[in-house]
Amino acid sequence: MISKTLTLLTALASLSFGGHAIAHGDDHAAKYGGIVVATKAMDFEVVAKPESIQLYLSEHGKVVKLDGAKARVTLLNGAEKTDVELMPAGEKLEAKGTFKVQKGTRGIASVTLAGKPAAVVRFEIK
Repeated sequence: MISKTLTLLTALASLSFGGHAIAHGDDHAAKYGGIVVATKAMDFEVVAKPESIQLYLSEHGKVVKLDGAKARVTLLNGAEKTDVELMPAGEKLEAKGTFKVQKGTRGIASVTLAGKPAAVVRFEIK
């Protein structure tokens, strides 16, 4: 009995973690040519180019209002680390400049909405 209960709890735990950052169906498809990271709260699409870093936020398919929003993206290329501040620009958070973005670049985006931490998402350029 205890063995079956533990097996069931383990299975349920793996399901809850498995759905945390995985795209589900068309609602989570990339709309801007970037990398989509889906969380329980909202979806994030990172569009990383050598001349700009953009972050689009949506909640159940609707654009999130970015009043008071900002994000800090950390780009990791091997041992090289670059921090970038993104600010609202229309329906996205954006930073313009020159960035080392290539296959294998990993990133971490810390997002703040209305002055409160909203999410931390991880991504990798494929």
